[in-house]
Amino acid sequence: MTERYPGYDVLAKRNSPSWNDLTRRVVDERLAIDPRRRRFFTTAEWLTVCAICERIVPQPPDRIRVVPLPAMLDQKLDADARDGYRDARLPPMREAWQRALFALEAEARSRHDCSFHQLDPTRQVALLQAMQTGQVHDPAWRDLPPEVFFAKRLLHDIVSAYYAHPTAWNEIGFGGPASPRGYVRLSFDRRDPWEASEARPGREDQARRENARMG
Repeated sequence: MTERYPGYDVLAKRNSPSWNDLTRRVVDERLAIDPRRRRFFTTAEWLTVCAICERIVPQPPDRIRVVPLPAMLDQKLDADARDGYRDARLPPMREAWQRALFALEAEARSRHDCSFHQLDPTRQVALLQAMQTGQVHDPAWRDLPPEVFFAKRLLHDIVSAYYAHPTAWNEIGFGGPASPRGYVRLSFDRRDPWEASEARPGREDQARRENARMG
């Protein structure tokens, strides 16, 4: 896959006027998350969550700095760091995740006689699509609406965690919090000198040179 922002590394901004001490501290905390760390999930839940994250946001196998999605989700749930709002059709965040993981595991066993994490990727995707469309039937779901959980919790929590990590910022050319320097050129197709340069047809090398000077 062609890089959209070749040569760009948001961490080059660390000691530039783009970031202050608070930004550096928050970024360092995210980079220090142990991908194997779990405190909230049980062993069985952890295996299911790891498999779900692989299907929702698959990461390149040769990536040097991996986004530790399962650990980030575990951290959020362990701290009970809620969003300040939730869909009234779902129980509170922790309960919603626990019930959904239990039901997804039950669905996998009733359909395939094995755990979700043991399924091949194709069957895992099929089960997640069944959850997304509400086409799951195991009694373990009870009154938990699977399609609502998928849209409002599963996707929300996993994708927002992914794009909260500096590795994902490199993919989209994001420079991190706009503090203290901020952004000036806000009109369409304009960028400040400290923003990443996008590789467009015929100017990939130029973008790489510009991004190498970023800071």
